[in-house]
Amino acid sequence: MEHDLSMGLSLWAVVAIVCNSVVGLLILILFVVLYKACKVPSNQEKVLFFAARLDQKTAEEKYILTAA
Repeated sequence: MEHDLSMGLSLWAVVAIVCNSVVGLLILILFVVLYKACKVPSNQEKVLFFAARLDQKTAEEKYILTAA
């Protein structure tokens, strides 16, 4: 048993630890980017454009309902 402990980690174990560390770091960076992206409000011009289109559509629908 003492002989196994003095041998240390094999090369493949060290490679696996390094690869897992890199993947963990990339996942952490992904979560930071997603967190910052969720805090930034979307472009308000697009929201206003879609709201104006919805208002126009409801006005046209009202006209169609009253004309029939």
